[in-house]
Amino acid sequence: MRSDSLISIQRNTANLEIKEDIRNGGDDLASMDRQIARRLQALRTGKGWTLDALAERTGISRASLSRIERAELSPTATMLSALCRQYGWTISRLMAEAENGPVALVRVKDQVTWKDPDTGYIRRIVSPPNPHLKGELVEVTLPSGAAITYDVSPLPGLEHHLWILSGVLHLEIEGASYRLEKGDCLRYVLTGSSRFECRGRRAVRYVIALVHP
Repeated sequence: MRSDSLISIQRNTANLEIKEDIRNGGDDLASMDRQIARRLQALRTGKGWTLDALAERTGISRASLSRIERAELSPTATMLSALCRQYGWTISRLMAEAENGPVALVRVKDQVTWKDPDTGYIRRIVSPPNPHLKGELVEVTLPSGAAITYDVSPLPGLEHHLWILSGVLHLEIEGASYRLEKGDCLRYVLTGSSRFECRGRRAVRYVIALVHP
């Protein structure tokens, strides 16, 4: 076989593998959107709220809420925070599968990841929440130049222990500003607003341990 033919075959094979990876990743994201959509719809109907009522409570348009519940629109982290606030849930709980009891071991392949379509922020649910336990562990990657603002805590009095794994995070908690570097840990109880920002050239990666009130 000629060398140029072999190279052509290798290139075609590589392109097919890349396309398959992209398709699989897209399937995972679509599946997560559908899962979130079903839960949000069930939570709203369980409360007996109309879309109009929820729109008034959250500041999210009725049209956007309808599209989110039909899995036609991927909600941003800010949208999810506003919705979770109304239901008294954390974002992790919204994403995690319901469990009958706490699992002792959570394999990395079973850890749910979610990407914010607005900022590229990636959230990994390392230790999923459970109604029988008060703590949960979340890993976050915030890309360079990205910032996320939450107007309120989804659960007033939610305890946070934030530990920086790499990069630099600029954080504002209810008006107080912090610059956190690798190895730094900040503890706080959140009741109001918060803002997470990566101003450096590299993404910042951190872990948050959440303790429910």
